[in-house]
Amino acid sequence: MSPNEENSVCSARDVEQILKRIAFEIVERNSAVEKLVLVGILTRGVSLARRLKRIINETADRDLPLGSLDITLYRDDLACATHHPVVRKTEIPFSLDGVTVILVDDVLYTGRTVRAAMDSLIDFGRPQSIQLAVLVDRGCRELPIAADFVGVSVPASPQDRVMVRVEESDGFDKITVMPRD
Repeated sequence: MSPNEENSVCSARDVEQILKRIAFEIVERNSAVEKLVLVGILTRGVSLARRLKRIINETADRDLPLGSLDITLYRDDLACATHHPVVRKTEIPFSLDGVTVILVDDVLYTGRTVRAAMDSLIDFGRPQSIQLAVLVDRGCRELPIAADFVGVSVPASPQDRVMVRVEESDGFDKITVMPRD
């Protein structure tokens, strides 16, 4: 692959089908749907969580609570940042005590974002459990974290960049892999 060449992994239609499958798996694995909440990690995780909520509402007739989580202040590389991080608003307008949280993100890579998200969630309450749903698992873990629900596994080297684009922020849905510059 040449330096600026993108390798398309999933089209918009593929992403739609993947999200439907993940939604069905979430409902199937969690019989007590009334104790489920969705929390998306800003930014693309929130867009994906909204879509999962819609699909679950339509198929399981459940309107799951939805929250958004900014993990900026929980990152373990915050002290090393050479730029000024932008802190956005976390919105969790419901109790996390005793519920199953489905944490939603676009790409699972090193596991550090998920670790930060779990630390942040615990500051809001004590969930019964936390399950992780990701659109893409690209491997190369640095922490022992695995997703419960995976849309697609894309084996990529650390030199590759896995790009998830979503309609809500990018104008279209697509998953691509390209070499880092």
